[in-house]
Amino acid sequence: MTPSPAVTVVGSINVDLTIRVSRLPGPGETVGAGTLTREPGGKGANQAVALQRLGASVTLVGAVGEDADGSWACANLERVGVSTAGVVRSSAAATGTAVVLVDDAGENQIVVCPGANDLVSHRGVELWTDPILAQLEVPLDTVVDLASAARGFLAINTAPAQQLPQEVIERTDLFIANAGEYQQIPGLRSARLVAVTDGARGATLLAAGVEIARATSPKVVAVSTVGAGDAFSAALVLGLVRGLSPTAALAAACAAGSDAVTDAAAQPALRHLDDYLRATYEEGSR
Repeated sequence: MTPSPAVTVVGSINVDLTIRVSRLPGPGETVGAGTLTREPGGKGANQAVALQRLGASVTLVGAVGEDADGSWACANLERVGVSTAGVVRSSAAATGTAVVLVDDAGENQIVVCPGANDLVSHRGVELWTDPILAQLEVPLDTVVDLASAARGFLAINTAPAQQLPQEVIERTDLFIANAGEYQQIPGLRSARLVAVTDGARGATLLAAGVEIARATSPKVVAVSTVGAGDAFSAALVLGLVRGLSPTAALAAACAAGSDAVTDAAAQPALRHLDDYLRATYEEGSR
């Protein structure tokens, strides 16, 4: 297999309380007969685990509370192989928590209580390796500072969507957004490279608003879409860092994202990136 490149993830660490129901509730509605599970989550942790399973060597920069949840979350990351050398333990806030509703079709609704994630800082990021992948579940000031401090390849997943300063748009090498986020953040139209995901329909890669690659997603039976975006983000960053063409990297990322929806976990049991590359090559040669 291809040697493991080193990647740093700057982002959130949560405990996910996942409730599975037959259908998602409407405003003011109560839906019964749910089942509750407690799982590791947070977009930073999810992407770090995905990168590690895809074949990278990963360090996570983040923050948790000095509580049982923080210890549990860090132990899970270390068990997968992710380095938690950049994770701060804080007595000022509890470990972040997300409440996730998932229906029988795999669609979801998520409410996040950031807790210690609001304390994540870019400080010391120069001690970690480039490339860097970040998300917007940490303070925007941290993302702005990170864009200024990072010296190498910087990728940002624009979830949850919020307006970004122009200096962040201009500095970032790659943005990853779903179709809704791309519409909500007009500045992305001028960004140097943006991957726009569209669920089961696949994804496009845009350079300064011009499409340079497109890939479809393999057809699968969805169990949960919670981990799909993070798996896609991790695979795309790893593919581009490894020097794959935009088309090959995008196709492999779509394959990883599709694989993720067949697993109920927010941190699905992904295969090595080489396996997804082989699968897309074989599919394209038919």
